[in-house]
Amino acid sequence: MPILLLLVAPAIASAAGMASRAASSPQDIPCNEIIHSTKFPYRTDGYRLVLDVVSVPPAYLRQVVRTNIKPWVYWRKAGLVVRAGSPRVSVRVAKAWRTRVAITWGNTTGIVSSVRIPSCPAALSGEQAKGGNAYAGGFYLRSRSACVPLIFGVGKRRATIRFGLGRPCR
Repeated sequence: MPILLLLVAPAIASAAGMASRAASSPQDIPCNEIIHSTKFPYRTDGYRLVLDVVSVPPAYLRQVVRTNIKPWVYWRKAGLVVRAGSPRVSVRVAKAWRTRVAITWGNTTGIVSSVRIPSCPAALSGEQAKGGNAYAGGFYLRSRSACVPLIFGVGKRRATIRFGLGRPCR
């Protein structure tokens, strides 16, 4: 899934100026930061469907790379795909994890603990339109590996999904 792994350099570069704790107020990701239109649900490479609206990375993401940027010294790129025209999606790091893990999706979000993805139409129109909008991004860590819980929300529905970064969740 190479297309979802594009455009991560700005996210890594923005880590240099971040405080030891990721910004906690939800950051809105504008529709113009969609990087690709793709099929939905997106299930390639182990992606999982959450709340019938968002395709999330696999449960285990092996490769974590060193950023050499404190405090978020490790990074794992992983895109999201959101069904075009879906209700707003929220993604947040569980409160107990916010000093250990941060997230970013979109090109200008920065390193945060919570994002909101608004209802966006298909990134392309006509015959090129597909059912899902892809966003570049991923996870920042203070340690080389973790089993990270993220809380996804759509309307009043919530789901906690775990991601094994650098090691499987047990």
